[in-house]
Amino acid sequence: MRSLFVMDPLDRINVRGDSTYVTMRECTDRGYPVAMCTPDRMYAHNGRLRALVTPVRTTREAPHFHPSPAEDVDAGEFDVVWMRKDPPFDMTYIFSTYLLDMAPRTTLVVNDPAGLKRFNEKMWVQLQWPAYQPATLITNDIARVRAFVEAHGRCVIKPWDGNGGRGVVVTQPGDRNLGSLAELLTGEGRQYAIVQRFIEEVEAGDKRILLFDGEPVGAMLRVPQPADHRANMHAGAQVEASVLSSTDREICAAIGPSLREHGMVFVGIDVIGDRLTEINVTSPTGIQEMNRLYTTRLEGILVDRVEARLAARRRTS
Repeated sequence: MRSLFVMDPLDRINVRGDSTYVTMRECTDRGYPVAMCTPDRMYAHNGRLRALVTPVRTTREAPHFHPSPAEDVDAGEFDVVWMRKDPPFDMTYIFSTYLLDMAPRTTLVVNDPAGLKRFNEKMWVQLQWPAYQPATLITNDIARVRAFVEAHGRCVIKPWDGNGGRGVVVTQPGDRNLGSLAELLTGEGRQYAIVQRFIEEVEAGDKRILLFDGEPVGAMLRVPQPADHRANMHAGAQVEASVLSSTDREICAAIGPSLREHGMVFVGIDVIGDRLTEINVTSPTGIQEMNRLYTTRLEGILVDRVEARLAARRRTS
C-alpha cells in the first residue's frame, strides 16, 4: 500500500504527540512505501493531481524521518493519499481539497476531499445533529451575541474556523468585556462567530472520542488547567483515561453512518457532559495519548481500516 501524506513540514512535527507521525511509522513498519509533501507542492496538470513528493522512511529512533530526494509524480502512483495538514481551515486548505478531487478513482483519499469541503468541523453538528449540541448561535451580529448571553447565562464565544482553543473565550451576563469580546470575535460584524451555552461539566474534562470509519475506537478526557478554561492539549489541558458512556455510544451510533458515507475515515469528536460540541475531520489527533493511556496501538487499527476501504474500492472498480 503506497501512501502519500499531505502534511506540515517534517521539522514541525512533534513526534511524541503527532498522530500523523505514528501512522507513517506504522506504514513503514509494514514495509509500505511512504512519501510526504506539503500542500503547496501539489498541482494539477491536464486534470490530474501531481505533486513534488519526498519519499521518507519513518522510524521510532531519532532522527525519526529519513527523507530521500524529491520526485515529481502523478497521484495515481499512490494507493492512499492521507490529507493530514493541520488547520486553519482557510481558503488555502479548501483549494487543496479541490486539487485532491483530481486524484484518480484508484487512489483513496483520507479523509475524502468532498466531505472536507462540505462539512466544517464546528458547523456539521449544527447542520445534521443540533439536538446533541448545547444551545448554539452562529452570527456576525453583536446585538444577537449580547442577547444570547443574556438569555443563556455563562457562554463560550469562539471563531467558526478556529482550532486548538485559539480565540475561545468565556463570558456571562454583566461582563463589562462582553461588548468588546463580541466585537473582537465578529470582527466588528464582518465575520461569523459561534456562541454556545457554557457546559459546566467541562471542568471535569472535554472528552475526545476517536472514530475510525464511523466506529469508536477510544476516548480520553482533556482536563483544563486551573488557570485556563480551555480543554485543549495545545492550551495545556491534562489527559486522563475515560470510558464511553451510554450517551457517547448513542452519539457515535447516530453520526457513524454519515461519517462512513462521506468518507470520513479518521475523525475525532468532542463531547462535554452529554453534548456534542465538535466533529474534527481535517487533522484529528489523540492516537499517541490514547496509546499511552491504554497500552494500545490505534495506528495499527487505523491502517487496517484504510486497507479494508481500499480493498473494497478495488472490488467495485
